[in-house]
Amino acid sequence: MFFRKQIFEEIEHESAFLWGARQTGKSTLLKNLYPDSLYFDLLLPNEYNRFLANPNLLIQIIEATKPQMLVIIDEIQRIPQLLNEIHWLIANHKTQFILSGSSPRKILKSGNNLLGGRAIRYELYPLTFAEIPDYDLLRALNNGLLPRHYLSNNPKRLLSAYIGSYLRDEIATEAKIRNVPVFSKFLEIAAFSNAEMVNYSNIATDCGVSAPTIKEYFQILEDTLIGRFLPVFQKKPKRRVILSPKFYYFDIGVTNFLLKRSNIQFGSEMFGNAFEHLIYNEIYAHCNYSNLNYHISYWRTTSQFEVDFILGDHEIAVEVKSTSNASSRHFKGLKAFSDEYKTKRLILVCNEQYPRNVDGITVLPWKIFLEQLWSNELIK
Repeated sequence: MFFRKQIFEEIEHESAFLWGARQTGKSTLLKNLYPDSLYFDLLLPNEYNRFLANPNLLIQIIEATKPQMLVIIDEIQRIPQLLNEIHWLIANHKTQFILSGSSPRKILKSGNNLLGGRAIRYELYPLTFAEIPDYDLLRALNNGLLPRHYLSNNPKRLLSAYIGSYLRDEIATEAKIRNVPVFSKFLEIAAFSNAEMVNYSNIATDCGVSAPTIKEYFQILEDTLIGRFLPVFQKKPKRRVILSPKFYYFDIGVTNFLLKRSNIQFGSEMFGNAFEHLIYNEIYAHCNYSNLNYHISYWRTTSQFEVDFILGDHEIAVEVKSTSNASSRHFKGLKAFSDEYKTKRLILVCNEQYPRNVDGITVLPWKIFLEQLWSNELIK
């Protein structure tokens, strides 16, 4: 049993969208939170075909049943036309909806509106530290944090099916990509840019297409919630900074499979990249689930000073290292950043056993960092 952090605390009587990549647990969450709702699942062929043929059927059902609980429509992106009926029901019957889907891209591309601001937007991400009893770091790093994958003793088969049927087929079809083999190759090459600055020209050369095509592919990954860019922090810099954003896939397990990496262990070469990826995903999920909505960026200068994550308006600077024995060389980026900006806290997240303070820098074991993050002790 996972204790999800996305629980719609501020929804009250408003309608909402719940977006999230496949298998993040949207349907399970909604059924657990609202067991008495009127529930329509557009993945079911009969349900899909009925509403596709006659979207007005929804108004007829709502007017006949006059539901006292909210109405849930799962996989709403499959029939964007239903949003017209939903819009009318909200405006004229004050019906409350939660509309769930893998991404709003198809709806936006179809020209349908997203209810003209009448629905709050929520997202569900892969599992987080705060949602898993007896959290296992190495399991998270190896399996990824989609619920089924995290629990599996053989996640490779599940990941293979997920990437084949969803990333390569469904998303390519939804985005109307003509050259699916190239898009498939792009997914793998993009994984090499995970947690790194993106060079469109290099990836374009490797894929045999133009740089604008690669930019479009990255935009598709963003639109479908499969990846996101981490922007550069560049507020009145004294030093020259790198302006290219970094890219992260939404799940570590997906990245592992695309990179063909396995058996990540403490101290291994693969651990560092996966560990940084995990901390970023935790910060990003906390930012959105907590409704604090603080800005997340990274900082890197042309002279190679770097800090992995800057939270808020440079309130907190976080560097992630896989070391179990942090030394002065691990602090260089944080010290350079503090020379340039006044910062409330400088934090090095690592694999040490105990927290300690070194010249104004707090060294935190990863578990303590995540406990403080999710208890809102770090940023408020």
